[in-house]
Amino acid sequence: MKLLVWLLLVAGAAVAVPLLVGQGNGYVLLVQPPYRIELSTSLFLLLVVMTFFIVHSLLRLTSYTLQLPDKVKAFKRERRERDASAALMESLKALAEGRYGKAEKSAAQALSLGADPLVGTLVAARASHKLKNFERRDYYLAEAERLAPDAETARLLCQAELLLDQRRFSSALDTVGQLEKNEARHLPALHLELKARRQLGDWEEVLSLIHQLEKRGGIEPVIAQQWKLQAHLELLQRKSSDPALLLAYWQKLPEHDQLDSRIALAAARQFSAINDGAMAARIVEMSLTKQWDSLLAEYYGECDSPEPLKQLEQAEFWLKEHHNDAGLLLSLGKLCIRTELWGKAQSYLEASLSVQENSAAHLALAQIMEQLGHQNEANRHYRLSLQRKLEEHA
Repeated sequence: MKLLVWLLLVAGAAVAVPLLVGQGNGYVLLVQPPYRIELSTSLFLLLVVMTFFIVHSLLRLTSYTLQLPDKVKAFKRERRERDASAALMESLKALAEGRYGKAEKSAAQALSLGADPLVGTLVAARASHKLKNFERRDYYLAEAERLAPDAETARLLCQAELLLDQRRFSSALDTVGQLEKNEARHLPALHLELKARRQLGDWEEVLSLIHQLEKRGGIEPVIAQQWKLQAHLELLQRKSSDPALLLAYWQKLPEHDQLDSRIALAAARQFSAINDGAMAARIVEMSLTKQWDSLLAEYYGECDSPEPLKQLEQAEFWLKEHHNDAGLLLSLGKLCIRTELWGKAQSYLEASLSVQENSAAHLALAQIMEQLGHQNEANRHYRLSLQRKLEEHA
């Protein structure tokens, strides 16, 4: 297009110049001894214009010829970059679609064409992992480290995630440890470490990590509460063989955790198992005073403290507000049995059964009937207790 414009301009000049000077009689004399050249002004101007055009064209042609190798290289480079980008996009699409073989092949092609080394190697590593070709996966991760040494965070996060998926929890923790040297308190790294610690049963660290994530708003409150509950239950079970350790662990728990009915129930059971019924009763009382829970109230009758009468008074105080709670009535019946108040125990247990059938109440009534010498009635309640227990476990 530019060449056409230049041709039109030159043609116009060739026509215009003679017209402008056509009326004149001037001439141009060029002397170079022993030569003399005499030209009309019109012809001279025309030759000047033509000479300018020819020289300009020759210079442009020379410049284009000299630049041609660079232009060819640039063209090939741009085409290679387009092909690399297309292959990388194809690998990402195939990975999202679950076509892992295609994803790895396209990622390898993209790498060979010079695509982004980090994205290419990590896509290929993920695809190889999904194909369970762990040797290839590790090769691509090593390539990511070699080709993109500055992108350590992305590589280590990917590596830790894949190791977790492979259930190599200790190796995943080592990888997260490498990451945290440079990225202290990195939120995604904390999540990965939390998953690994939970699988390894490192419950003290699980609680510490949950606390860190809660402070930063990095975990849903419901999930945090569930995992903290699991950790506390596991730790209470683990420390139950040593009364001193169990007591120390319970005392260092935050108050809101001690008052959680599920944690309180688990703790009470562990203290009862080591014959510390007084502590078990105290734990139940603290939790029920804060928040009522029927299962916990039912277990209160199992807490064999040295002062059953005080327990009975406490339970009867609760009964004023929870008079239709089957679990509390069952506990009252058991506490009356321990204090040998047989008639009162029978009344509470029958009241519990009237609210809700349960095997424990029938079993307790059978024991009362035996104590009172009513063997037939005792046998009936034994049968009902067994029948109810079978139904509960069906």
